[in-house]
Amino acid sequence: MTIVLYVLAMIVVIVGVDVLFFRNHFWARLMVNVGIVLLFGGFYLRFVKGS
Repeated sequence: MTIVLYVLAMIVVIVGVDVLFFRNHFWARLMVNVGIVLLFGGFYLRFVKGS
């Protein structure tokens, strides 16, 4: 259940950033999305998986 909520939170953040800031900038949006996924992955490995 925790993983499902974590993935949903990540999706909400990615879509929110896309819509608010990078609507017409494909490459910038792609780079920011990859960065967000890497940050969420790092937090998952550090805090969620360790619990």
